[in-house]
Amino acid sequence: MGDDSEWLKLPVDQKCEHKLWKARLSGYEEALKIFQKIKDEKSPEWSKYLGLIKKFVTDSNAVVQLKGLEAALVYVENAHVAGKTTGEVVSGVVSKVFNQPKAKAKELGIEICLMYIEIEKGEAVQEELLKGLDNKNPKIIVACVETLRKALSEFGSKIILLKPIIKVLPKLFESRDKAVRDEAKLIAIEIYRWIRDALRHPLQNINSVQLKELEEEWVKLPTGAPKPSRFLRSQQELEAKLEQQQSAGGDAEGGGDDGDEVPQIDAYELLEAVEILSKLPKDFYDKIEAKKWQERKEALEAVEVLVKNPKLEAGDYADLVKALKKVVGKDTNVMLVALAAKCLTGLAVGLRKKFGQYAGHVVPTILEKFKEKKPQVVQALQEAIDAIFLTTTLQNISEDVLAVMDNKNPTIKQQTSLFIARSFRHCTASTLPKSLLKPFCAALLKHINDSAPEVRDAAFEALGTALKVVGEKAVNPFLADVDKLKLDKIKECSEKVELVHGKKAGLAAEKKESKPVPGRAAALGAAGDKDTKDVSVPKPGPLKKAPTTKSGGPPKKGKTTAPGGSASAGTKNKKGLETKEIVEPELSIEVCEEKASAVLPPTCIQLLDSSNWKERLACMEEFQKAVELMERTEMPCQALVRMLAKKPGWKETNFQVMQMKLHIVALIAQKGNFSKTSAQIVLDGLVDKIGDVKCGNNAKEAMTAIAEACMLPWTAEQVMSMAFSQKNPKNQSETLNWLSNAIKEFGFSGLNVKAFISNVKTALAATNPAVRTSAITLLGVMYLYVGPSLRMFFEDEKPALLSQIDAEFEKMQGQSPPAPTRGISKHSTIGTDEGEEGDEPDDGNNDVVDLLPRIEISDKITSELVSKIGDKNWKIRKEGLDEVAGIINEAKFIQPNIGELPTALKGRLNDSNKILVQQTLNILQQLAAAVGPNIKQHVKSLGIPIITVLGDSKNNVRAAALATVNAWAEQTGMKEWLEGEDLSEELKKENPFLRQELLGWLAEKLPTLRSTPTDLILCVPHLYSCLEDRNGDVRKKAQDALPFFMMHLGYEKMAKATGKLKPTSKDQVLAMLEKAKANMPSKPAAPAKTMSKPMGGSVPAKYQPTPVPVEDSVSSNIEAKPDLKKAKAPGVSSKAKSAQGKKVPSKTTLKEDDDKSGPIFIVVPNGKEQRMKDEKGLKVLKWNFTTPRDEYIEQLKTQMSSCVAKWLQDEMFHSDFQHHNKALAVMVDHLESEKEGVIGCLDLILKWLTLRFFDTNTSVLMKALEYLKLLFTLLSEEEYHLTENEASSFIPYLILKVGEPKDVIRKDVRAILNRMCLVYPASKMFPFIMEGTKSKNSKQRAECLEELGCLVESYGMNVCQPTPGKALKEIAIHIGDRDNAVRNAALNTIVTVYNVHGDQVFKLIGNLSEKDMSMLEERIRRSAKRPSTAPVKQAEEKPQRTQNINSNANMLRKGPAEDMSSKLNQARSMSGHPEAAQMVRREFQLDLDEIENDNGTVRCEMPELVQHKLDDIFEPVLIPEPKIRAVSPHFDDMHSNTASTINFIISQVASGDINTSIQALTQIDEVLRQEDKAEAMSGHIDQFLIATFMQLRLIYSTHMADEKLDKDEIIKLYSCIIGNMISLFQIESLAREASTGVLKDLMHGLITLMLDSRIEDLEEGQQVIRSVNLLVVKVLEKSDQTNILSALLVLLQDSLLATASSPKFSELVMKCLWRMVRLLPDTINSINLDRILLDIHIFMKVFPKEKLKQCKSEFPIRTLKTLLHTLCKLKGPKILDHLTMIDNKNESELEAHLCRMMKHSMEQSGSKCEKETEKGASRIDEKSSKAKVNDFLAEIFKKIGSKENTKEGLAELYEYKKKYSDADIEPFLKNSSQFFQSYVERGLRVIEMEREGKGRIPTSTGISPQMEVTCVPTPTSTVSSLGNTNGEEVGPSVYLERLKILRQRCGLDNTKQEDRPPLTSLLSKPAIPPVASSTDMLHSKLSQLRESREQHQHSDLDSNQTHSAGTMTSSSTANIDDLKKRLERIKSSRK
Repeated sequence: MGDDSEWLKLPVDQKCEHKLWKARLSGYEEALKIFQKIKDEKSPEWSKYLGLIKKFVTDSNAVVQLKGLEAALVYVENAHVAGKTTGEVVSGVVSKVFNQPKAKAKELGIEICLMYIEIEKGEAVQEELLKGLDNKNPKIIVACVETLRKALSEFGSKIILLKPIIKVLPKLFESRDKAVRDEAKLIAIEIYRWIRDALRHPLQNINSVQLKELEEEWVKLPTGAPKPSRFLRSQQELEAKLEQQQSAGGDAEGGGDDGDEVPQIDAYELLEAVEILSKLPKDFYDKIEAKKWQERKEALEAVEVLVKNPKLEAGDYADLVKALKKVVGKDTNVMLVALAAKCLTGLAVGLRKKFGQYAGHVVPTILEKFKEKKPQVVQALQEAIDAIFLTTTLQNISEDVLAVMDNKNPTIKQQTSLFIARSFRHCTASTLPKSLLKPFCAALLKHINDSAPEVRDAAFEALGTALKVVGEKAVNPFLADVDKLKLDKIKECSEKVELVHGKKAGLAAEKKESKPVPGRAAALGAAGDKDTKDVSVPKPGPLKKAPTTKSGGPPKKGKTTAPGGSASAGTKNKKGLETKEIVEPELSIEVCEEKASAVLPPTCIQLLDSSNWKERLACMEEFQKAVELMERTEMPCQALVRMLAKKPGWKETNFQVMQMKLHIVALIAQKGNFSKTSAQIVLDGLVDKIGDVKCGNNAKEAMTAIAEACMLPWTAEQVMSMAFSQKNPKNQSETLNWLSNAIKEFGFSGLNVKAFISNVKTALAATNPAVRTSAITLLGVMYLYVGPSLRMFFEDEKPALLSQIDAEFEKMQGQSPPAPTRGISKHSTIGTDEGEEGDEPDDGNNDVVDLLPRIEISDKITSELVSKIGDKNWKIRKEGLDEVAGIINEAKFIQPNIGELPTALKGRLNDSNKILVQQTLNILQQLAAAVGPNIKQHVKSLGIPIITVLGDSKNNVRAAALATVNAWAEQTGMKEWLEGEDLSEELKKENPFLRQELLGWLAEKLPTLRSTPTDLILCVPHLYSCLEDRNGDVRKKAQDALPFFMMHLGYEKMAKATGKLKPTSKDQVLAMLEKAKANMPSKPAAPAKTMSKPMGGSVPAKYQPTPVPVEDSVSSNIEAKPDLKKAKAPGVSSKAKSAQGKKVPSKTTLKEDDDKSGPIFIVVPNGKEQRMKDEKGLKVLKWNFTTPRDEYIEQLKTQMSSCVAKWLQDEMFHSDFQHHNKALAVMVDHLESEKEGVIGCLDLILKWLTLRFFDTNTSVLMKALEYLKLLFTLLSEEEYHLTENEASSFIPYLILKVGEPKDVIRKDVRAILNRMCLVYPASKMFPFIMEGTKSKNSKQRAECLEELGCLVESYGMNVCQPTPGKALKEIAIHIGDRDNAVRNAALNTIVTVYNVHGDQVFKLIGNLSEKDMSMLEERIRRSAKRPSTAPVKQAEEKPQRTQNINSNANMLRKGPAEDMSSKLNQARSMSGHPEAAQMVRREFQLDLDEIENDNGTVRCEMPELVQHKLDDIFEPVLIPEPKIRAVSPHFDDMHSNTASTINFIISQVASGDINTSIQALTQIDEVLRQEDKAEAMSGHIDQFLIATFMQLRLIYSTHMADEKLDKDEIIKLYSCIIGNMISLFQIESLAREASTGVLKDLMHGLITLMLDSRIEDLEEGQQVIRSVNLLVVKVLEKSDQTNILSALLVLLQDSLLATASSPKFSELVMKCLWRMVRLLPDTINSINLDRILLDIHIFMKVFPKEKLKQCKSEFPIRTLKTLLHTLCKLKGPKILDHLTMIDNKNESELEAHLCRMMKHSMEQSGSKCEKETEKGASRIDEKSSKAKVNDFLAEIFKKIGSKENTKEGLAELYEYKKKYSDADIEPFLKNSSQFFQSYVERGLRVIEMEREGKGRIPTSTGISPQMEVTCVPTPTSTVSSLGNTNGEEVGPSVYLERLKILRQRCGLDNTKQEDRPPLTSLLSKPAIPPVASSTDMLHSKLSQLRESREQHQHSDLDSNQTHSAGTMTSSSTANIDDLKKRLERIKSSRK
C-alpha cells in the first residue's frame, strides 16, 4: 500500500508518466476531466501536457491506452497547441493503436486522426498514414487505408490530397492480404465519387477481375456532385451557412459551391510525368533523315510509343518537334505524314501548355499539309492541330491561320475554316475579343463567296460558331454586307453548334485564354450596341436601286476598319470598291444622257459641247442652278458628272467655264449621294487642273467635297496615284499641299501610310524643289499624327534632305493635331460612324508600326549562320552574332517568321563569354523593335531565357537583360509572360539576383495590368519562399511585390496558398499579407482604350487622332481620354455628359467664358469627411506614391468633379503646363472670396499641388508655391488645423522640393514649411521632415536638417518625435555625411539643441565616432564663445515663427488627444503623450514669462492659451463681471434641442455590451472634438463621467474576468474611454464642470485601472497605462482646482481607511496630490481655500497626527504637511482667515497646526518680505545649529541619490547654496564616486543656466509628467504678510486681493456692485455642495447641483480673470478709495 499512497499524492501530469499502470490510468482519467473543464482553448494548462500526449496513445497497457486515447481526443479537439503534436501522435496511433485487437481502440485512433485534420493538420496526418501503408502488419495498412477513406469521405478532395493515395493504390490491389485488397477497393470507390473518370487511367494496369468489380461498383454510385460533410475549423462558418441555405429551401448555392470542386481534379494532374527525351533511339535523328521510308517509319514508331504516355515531363523538345514538322511538311510518303502528325498530337496532349512555345512553328505546316486528300492523313492532321490548339491560344496562332486562309487550294481553305470553327467552340465571349474576331470574320466572308461549295459550308460553320460564342451584337457589324440568304445560313449553322464549355477541353482552352486583351471585352459590349443600330440602316435599302448610296454608307464606313486594323488599306480599298460596284455600277454614256436629260434643261445638254465659250458658260450657269435646286434623292450624280466630262470635258480651254465646271462637281459631291464610281470619273480631271493657277482652288474644293463623300483615305490614295503617274510637277506639289490640308481637316484615321510613303519618297527625289517642299510639309503634318516613328521610313535619305525633314518635325514638336472638322458625310448614319470609328483604335491600335512593309528574313538565317553562332570558337560566334545584327538592322521591320534564329540565340544567352551574352541581348532588343507586337509568339522560346539571364552575377549583364525584357514586354504586353509555368519556374530557382530582379520587374509591371492569367497563382509559393530568403534584398523585393500579387489574386487566394508552409513561416507570411492588404492598390480603372497606346509607341496621347464625331467641334484642349463608351451619339447634350463627370469639349470658346462666372469650388456638405472615410476603408487608393501613376490622377479627377468648377478642372488636368498656370492664377484670385470652398476642398487642392511638384516646368512650380504661401496664411488666419489625412498626403511631397537646385524654390518651400507650423503641430511636422533627411538628394538632406534645427529652436525639445533621444541619434548620423552642407546642417542642428538643452545632448545622441564627436565638440565650443546669443536668438526667431503660436496652443494641446480619439483603436502613441503634456506646460510657462517681461505684446494672445472660448477677456477688466452669464441662454437653447439625445447616448456609455458602449463613446468624441459642438455637452459632464466610471468598474469586475471575451475588444473600449476623457479634459470650460464627488470616483477608477496587473499582461496594456497616466495629468490640470483637490483628499482618506485598499493605490493618490501642490503657485487664486481647509480638517479629524504616524508609510503625513506648508507659504497669515467653514475651529487640530507653521515662518523671516522663503520646502535660518544644517544637507543628498527625487534634491541644493554661499558641501561629496560628483556639479550648472536664462526649464523627456519640476516665479503682486503692522502705506493691489478673497468666502460672485443679488439670498445657500460619492449625488436634485456648481464656477472664473488682469493692468490710484469703502462694507456685513 505504501507505493499506492505515494503516487496518489503526485500531480496529474506526473501520474500520467508513472511507471505503475494504475497511476497512469488514474492520471489519464483526471487529465480527461481537466481537459473537459478547461473552456479557454488558449489556457496555459494545455501546454503542460504537450509532451505527454504521445504517451497517452502509445501506452503499453491496453486498458490504460483506451483511457489515454479518450483523453488525447479531447485534448486535440480543444487545445490550441494540439497542432504541434500532430506528427508524433499520429505516427504513435499508426504504429501502436491500429495494431490493437480492440475495435474501440482503433475507432478512437481514427477519430484522433480525423480531429487533427479538422484542426488544419491534414497534410501531416496524411503523410503519417501513407508511411503506415509501408508497414508489414496488414492490420495497420487496413486501418490506415480506412482512415484515409473516412477522411476523404468526410472532408472531401480539397482537403485530402488524392495524388499520393492514387499513386499507392495499384500496390494495395496487389497485396497478398484480402483485407487490404478489400479496403483498397472501398477507397477506390470513394475516390471515384470525387474525381470520376480521372481515376480510370491510373488503375488501368490492375488485375482485370478487380477492375471489373470496380467498374460494377462505380456504375452504382450516384451521379450528383459529392459534398464534404465535415469542415475544417476555418471553414465551419461556411458549414453553418450551408445549413441555413438548406433549411431556407434547397442547397442551390451549396451545389454551386461544390460544382466548382468536381472539375478541380484533372486526371492529368494525378499522373506522373514521364521523361521521354532520353529514351529516344540513339540514332533517331539520323533515321528520321534516312532515304528509305521504312527507316523513317521505324524512327517515328519509336516516338509514337513514347508519346503515348499521357503526361510528359517538360524539357527541350525543339529538335524533336523540328524533325516531326519536317516529316509533316516535306515527306512524300503520306503514311509517314499521318504518323508524324500522331506523334505531334501525343506530344501536345502530354505536354499541354508546355508545348505552346512550339505551336507557332508547327501550325502553318499542318494547315498547308491539308492539301492531302487521304482521309486518314486529314484525320491525323485534324487531331494534331486540335491538340496543338489546346496548348496555346487563338491569339498566338491567328497570324499563321489567317495567312493560310488566302491559299488557292480549296481543301486547305476548307480545313482551315473547319479548324477555326472547332477553335471557336473552345472560346468564350471574353477570349474571343473583337480584335481577334474582326480579321477572322473578314477572311471567312471571302470564303462564303468562294466557288467551291465545301469551302463555303466550312466558312458558314465557322461564322455560325462565332455567332453562337459571342452573340449577334458583336458579329453583326462584320456581316453588314452579307445578303439575307447567306445570313440565314450562318444563323442556321449557329443553332446547330454545340459549345465545349462543359467539357474538360473547353475549360483548358478557357484557362489558356483567360486573359483577354485588356479592355477588349468591355469595348465589345459597348460597340455592339451601336453596331446593331447601324446595321438596321442598310437592310431596307433594296439592292436594285442603284444610286442610293445611303444603304452603302455604313458598310463603307465599316470597311475603314477592315481586317488589318487601323488602316490596312490594301484589302480595305478593294473591299470598298467592290461594295460600291454593287451599289452603283458604272453606267453607259447613253443611260447617263437619259438620266441627265430628265433633270437638266434641254438647252443645257445641247450647249455642253458648243464651240462658243460663252454658250458653254451660260450652259454651266443653268447646270449649276439645276443642281442647286435638286433634291438629294433625285440627283443622278454619276450621270451629271459624266455630262461634265463630255467633250471638251476636262480639256476645257476657257478658265471661267472650267471654274464653273469644277464648282459644279463640288456641289454634286456635297448635295448628292456621291459614289466612288462617280468620283473615279472626275478625279483624273481634277488632279490635272489642281496645278492650274486660275482653276487650282476650285479643283481643290471639288476634291475636298469628294473626300467628304467618299472618305479621305480612298480619295487621297486615288489622287496621289494619279498625280504621281503624270509628269507635271506643279500638279504633284499642289496635290501634296491639298493632302496636307485635308489631313488637318479630316483627321488621320484610316489613312494608308504605306501608299503615301512610297509617293512621298518619289516626291522627295523629284528635281523640282516645290515638289520636295510640299512633300516635306506633308510629312510634317503626318508627324503630328504618327509621331517620331515616321522618321524610320526616311533614314536612308540623303543627309541634306534628312536634316530638312528633321527641321520640319522639330517645328511640329509639342503641337497637338487639330481636331477634325470634316469627314463625316452628312448622309451617313452618325451611329455607325461613331461606333466604328470610335472602336477602331481599340482594335487596330498596334500603331503605325503595323503599317510598315515587313521583310521576310528567314531565308537569310541559313544553316551556316546558325552553326556559326553555335561554333566552339568565340570569335566565330561573335561573327555570327554580328551578321545577325546586320541583317536585322538592314531590314528594319521584319516578319515574325525568323527561322532557326530563336534556338541559335537562346544558346548564346548562357554563353560563357559575357560580352557575347550582352551582344545577344542587344540583338534581342533590336529584334523586338523590328518584329513589333508579333514577337509575342517567341516569348516562350526566347523571352523566358532572357529572364534566366537576370540571375547573372554581373551587374551590367543583368541591367542589359532587364532592358531587353522591358523592350519585349513593351511590344508583347504581359499576358504571354505570365501564362504557363515558365515564370514560376524561374522564380523557383534559388538565385538571389534572379529573384530580386524578377520580383522588381513584376512589382513594376503588375500594377499596370487590369487582369492577369490565372497562372499567376503558380508564382505565389515561390514568392513566399522569397519572403524568407536569406538575402535581404530578395526579401525586400518580395515584400514590395506582395500587394501587387494580391491586387490580382485577392487576399483569400493568397492566404489559402500559405496552407503548405511550415507553421512558423505561415504566421510570418500571414502577417505580411495583412500588412500588404492595407497597402493593396486597386486595379487600374478601365480607361477608354483608345489612348492607352499612343500611335507610334512613343507619341504622347495628344497626338492621337481624336475619334470623336465632327459635330462636337472638338476644341484643341480636348482631354486625352474621351470616354467613347459614354459618347454614344454626338446628339447627347454636353450637360448630360458632364453630369457623368466626363470631359466634354464645349462647342465654342465663348460658351466657356460664360461658364467661368460663379464659384470655382463648390462646398459639398461632409464631402471631405466622406473622402477620408473612403481612404481609410481602402475604397480608394491611399495618396502614396514615388511618382504619380495614371490611376491616382484619374481618381483625383473623379473626386474633384463634384466640388470643382468644370472649366477649372479642365484647366487643372490639361496636358499643357500653361493651362496649369492659368488654373493657379484663377485659384489665387478666388482664394479670399471662397474661403469656405477652399477649406472644403483643401485635401483635393493639396493633392493636386503635389502632382504639380512632379512637373518639370519651373514656372508652374513657382506659381504653385506662391499659391501655397497665400493658402497657408489664409488657413492660419482662419485658425484651421490640417487633418492627418491632408498632412500625410501633402507634406512628404512638399519636402521633396526642399532639395531643388534653384535657391528661389528652396526658399519658398522653407517659407511654406514655416507657415505650416501655424496650422499643423510642429511635433507632427517633425517626423515628416525627419523622413526627408533620408533622401538621396544631399540638398534635401541639408535643408531638412536645418529646418529641424529651426523647429527645435522655436518650439523646444518636445517637437522631437518619437523621442528626443531617437530623433537626435538620427540627426547625429548625418555628422558623418559625405556632403559638407549636410554635415554642417547636422552639426548646427545639434548645437541648437545644445543651446536649449545643455550637456544633456551628449546623453541623447548616444555613441558617435571619435571624428564626429570631435567635430561636434569643436562646433559647440565655437558657439559657446557667444553663449548669451542663444536665448536672444530664440527671442528673435520667436516672433517670425510664433506670431500666431498662441492661438495655436489649443491645437498643440489637442495633439495627443486627437491621436487618442481619431484612431480610438490604435492611437496610444508610445511616448507621445507625456511629452505632449509637457509641451503644453512649456508653452504655458513661456507665455507667463513673457507676460511678466512685456505685457503689451502678448496681451491679446495669452487668454486663448489659458481658455477655450473666452474672447471677452480681451477687454480691460476694472471690476470683474460675470461674463459667462451672457452665454448661458445660448446653452439653454442647445440643451432644449440636443439634451435628450445626449442623455440617451450617455446612458449607452455604461452599457454592458462593449460595441454599444464604443459606438456611444465615438459619437460623444465627435461632439467633443468639434469646438462649435462641444459646448452642447455643457451640463452633462457629471452625468457623462458617472457613466464612464461605471463602465470602468464594469470592465474591471466583469469584462476582464470573462475569458470568452476577446481582450482586444477590451483594449479598444479602454482606448475609446481614455480618448474621450482626454478630449473632454482638453476643453477647460467643460472640464471645470465636473463636481467633486464625480472627480473622486473618476480618479478612483483611473488609479484602479493603472494598478490592474491583468492589463499589463495584454499586448497593448502598456499603451493603455501610459494613456491613463496622461489622462490623469490632464484631469489634475484642467478640472476645477478646488473640486479636484477636494476629491483627492477625500480619496486619500477613503483609501487609508479601507483595509482592502493596496498601499500602491494610496501612493498614487498622494502622487497626484504632490502634483497639485506643485501647481498651487499658479492656481492658488482660483481655489476656494475654505473648502480645501474644511476637507483637510475632516481628514485630520479622521486621522489625528498619532494615527497617521502609525501608518506603515510616512508618505501620508508628509503629503499633508507639504500641502499645508505650501498653502501657508503662498498665503501667509491670511490662511487663517479661510477657516470659516469649520464649525468649532478651536477644537480643530488644523488651526493649531497652521498657527504653529505661521509662527515658525515668522521667526525665520523676521521682518523680511515673504519672498525670501520662495522655494525650499524647509528653509534654515542663519542661527540654526550646525548639526541641523548637516541633517538638512544629508536629507538633500539623499534625495539626489534617489532616482525619483533627484531633480527636487538638486533644486534644493542649488537654493541652499545660493542662500548660504559660504556653506561647505565638500564633506558630502568627498565620499561619493567621481561620477556622482560630476553629476551634481553638472546638475547645478544646468539649473543655474535655466534660472539665469529665460526662466524656461526644459524637462528631460525621460521623466514622467509627475516628476516634472515647474518653476514659475511667484507673481509679483503677492503682498507682504498681513501681519504687517509697521504702518507702511499699503498698495491698492492688496485691497483688491483681500476684497476678492472675502467675497469668495462669502459665496459672492465677483460681479459689479449693481448686478449683485442681495447678500442674504446668497448667504442662505451653501456655496459648496458637501463632498459625497457620486452615487449619493445622483439621488440629489440635479438642478440644485448645477446651480451651485455654475455659481461656484463663476466665482472661480472671475477670480482667475482678476488674477490675470492684475498682472496686466496697472491699477490707478483713483479707484483706491472706492475699493477701501467696499472692503469696509463687506467686512461689516460679515460681522
